[in-house]
Amino acid sequence: MPARAESIIVTTFQDLGLVETVLRAFQHEGYTSPTPIQAQSIPILLQGRDLLGIAQTGTGKTAAFAAPIIHRLLEENQRPLPKHVRALVLAPTRELAAQIAESFRTYGRFAKLSVGVVVGGVSLGPQREQLARGLDVLVATPGRLLDHMGTGSVKLDATKIVVLDEADHMLDLGFVVPIRRIIAKLPKVRQNLFFSATMPSEIATLAGEMLRDPVQVKVTPVATTVERIAQHIFHIETSRKREILLELLGRPEVKRTIVFTRTKRGADRVAQYLEAGNQPAAAIHGNKSQNQRQKALDAFKTGRIPTLVATDIAARGIDVDGVTHVVNFELPDVPESYVHRIGRTARAGADGAAFSLCDHEERHLLRQIEKLIRLTIPATDRRDPSIRATQPADAPGRGKPRQQQQGRGRPQQGRPGQVQAAGAAAPAQPSRRPQPGPHRQDDRPKQDNRPARANGNGHNQPQQTQGKGNGEPRRNNPAGPRPDRRPQRPAGQRAGV
Repeated sequence: MPARAESIIVTTFQDLGLVETVLRAFQHEGYTSPTPIQAQSIPILLQGRDLLGIAQTGTGKTAAFAAPIIHRLLEENQRPLPKHVRALVLAPTRELAAQIAESFRTYGRFAKLSVGVVVGGVSLGPQREQLARGLDVLVATPGRLLDHMGTGSVKLDATKIVVLDEADHMLDLGFVVPIRRIIAKLPKVRQNLFFSATMPSEIATLAGEMLRDPVQVKVTPVATTVERIAQHIFHIETSRKREILLELLGRPEVKRTIVFTRTKRGADRVAQYLEAGNQPAAAIHGNKSQNQRQKALDAFKTGRIPTLVATDIAARGIDVDGVTHVVNFELPDVPESYVHRIGRTARAGADGAAFSLCDHEERHLLRQIEKLIRLTIPATDRRDPSIRATQPADAPGRGKPRQQQQGRGRPQQGRPGQVQAAGAAAPAQPSRRPQPGPHRQDDRPKQDNRPARANGNGHNQPQQTQGKGNGEPRRNNPAGPRPDRRPQRPAGQRAGV
């Protein structure tokens, strides 16, 4: 079990023992006092210990591990070997990888360290070139890193520090096997860092395999929401969600907003609807190319567009200051994702608000979220009065199975227009099991023991029951055998003469 970090009272970054180069970069960025996760993590990491860090998103996790890594690399004062990496950071998405790399460049602006990014969706050529020179810090997504490892473009046998950021999301995306393959190529003696906003039980198994005598830093209860975020639920019919969304975005206090959808197609549709309603917006999701995603993100950061529509996976790397509102156009299937979503606002000590549009079928998801965050979220019923009378706001939703929600599969139904009485047995469905054919044993035709019949040439031949190569028997002709229409040869004449 990881040891708990002792409570340390730190008021300035100078108290943490960081090198002057990093302190100067913090001062340049206007950082004065460390956040709780930074105050507890940095001293431990400067000692070379493994760390399991649990903190809400937006609390300064990146600086908590980037600053001590830069400190250690500067103290070692070594140059990376060609195709080698001194420190490796693994991130689940391209956007998050780009954000982390930018943070390393910002905090190491006076250190002259080489920082590279390796992600999918872009050409391999430029990535090979930067890897060939060697890097002090490499930030990568697991899949693309394995591609370069497979071609020999990068070697990890000299890597001394490895960071797994957003570890819980790595597990959600199925990166456990790729991560284990990457870890297997690292040297046995290394420093391991786990950072995550939430900590499901599954992460403990992987952490136990990778961390060595770690210290756990926990600055907030698991999966609790940021206290500065004002949350509100709007109960609304599915057909009117876009109408309410446009109304919310038109409020004067809503300046910069991220709208979350469950699906990629849904993100595109919402963005198109907002554009048609004179509300500039852009969509960002996994089907977009890296250039398209980066272009939309840059436009959102610079304020050229006030609204960004995103899916959960793509939004993990969005670290933009000044996001005033988050809107859940659809509630997430996984309650922990709600924490990540609303954490896009109220960053760096600012306040923020989160609106969620909830239809009747999402009521069970709302109950799961409120159970997780231990809070009953204030709500407003914006549904049609006739619907309110038949479906009270506190009535449970049906909770459709995930498969049916996504449109896969087809429910068992009767004929169109046929209504089945309550309690009546479902109509029997025809069996789809293949019926045994004529060749049940070894797919060879059965031997025909019936007497032979004479053909037109006076020669006897057996009754033919096999079809023409399709494995099906030839049906009997009720009118008797078909006449032989082949041309007759004179008796005694050989074929081809």
